[in-house]
Amino acid sequence: MKPSYRVPTVAEVKAREGENGYKVASFFAGCGGSSFGYRLAGFKVVYANEFVEEARNAYAANAGEGTIIDGRDIRSVDPQDVLYAADLEEGELDILDGSPPCASFSMAGARDRLWGKEKNYSDVKQRTDDLFDHYVRMVDGIRPKVFQAENVAGMVRGSSVGHFLNALDDFERAGYDVEARLVNFAFLGCPQSRVRLFFQGVRRDLVEEFNVRPSFPKPLGYTYSIADACPWVVPDLGDTVELDRSESLINQAGIDLSVELASRMDRQMTDPSKAYAVGEEWLKLKPGEQSDRFFQLVRCDPDKPAPTITATGGHPSAASVTHPYENRKFSIAEVRRLSGFPDDFVFTGSYMQQFERAGRSVLPFGMMRLADTIESEILDRLV
Repeated sequence: MKPSYRVPTVAEVKAREGENGYKVASFFAGCGGSSFGYRLAGFKVVYANEFVEEARNAYAANAGEGTIIDGRDIRSVDPQDVLYAADLEEGELDILDGSPPCASFSMAGARDRLWGKEKNYSDVKQRTDDLFDHYVRMVDGIRPKVFQAENVAGMVRGSSVGHFLNALDDFERAGYDVEARLVNFAFLGCPQSRVRLFFQGVRRDLVEEFNVRPSFPKPLGYTYSIADACPWVVPDLGDTVELDRSESLINQAGIDLSVELASRMDRQMTDPSKAYAVGEEWLKLKPGEQSDRFFQLVRCDPDKPAPTITATGGHPSAASVTHPYENRKFSIAEVRRLSGFPDDFVFTGSYMQQFERAGRSVLPFGMMRLADTIESEILDRLV
């Protein structure tokens, strides 16, 4: 039987963080999606590195006690800096986590046309195609027992395949047995279909001594729908949101359902008398349908997991994932639920910046199940 969908609160997670005794360091930590997944699984995150200021602000707002948050560019970080900050020796860290920015490999991006060049990324401008190399440098210098790196599925397709094969070779040369696998978070307890590529490596001396190997969780026998996570989106399951109300709208569960003007497609921010083109197109769709004109415009089916929520999808003029019954994007409260964050998780900045934080995140519930498997199938066997 499928259990009810519920994400523990930040306070609940803080109370149990570190209870399994294992330690994690994370690069490209964003607002803390992957870190929160490890924390849900009982790990202690001792160090987190994030270059984008607004993402770092959100991470700090939800961080556990004692987590070192480093805002430097990874290019300026020495592996010994991490070990010193975490009070560990080389080889002692349990897991080194990392999610190098994926725009250089995304099928939705410019891919190889911008390799070697600086480009806009979030609120900064930087080169992104070399960041995976610097993550490998951290693995080589820190020598964690296990590493786990996440990227887009596009890394194994088309012109990006060379980068994928080079990464595998680099990890193996660093002394790790490595496996790469595509993972859909919808089958790991998340109410969102998001396919990501995971590299997982176990240090070779541990493979030889303890007969352990990279290990991934088995898919659950069920999925969660939008309505499971956000029952208020369906008119007969909860009150609909009154879009014109400016005051905070709180439902019986204590969730703030107020919707910002920025999320609406039927009313332009600069000229409220006009709708955005995607808002007009939305009216032609039924729940569960995708536009032929704007390929990425989807009027969601509330009885299925949400399609992938992207970093730029919150802009009202963007063709992206939308509410099933209201001519708008999802509210931040809804995005939290659909991305596996607790209701009290703090996203900082504007609506668009908060939406971006969720769109760039590793979904916590999926990472929790990945972390649980690493704990039981690898770390617990190193005795």
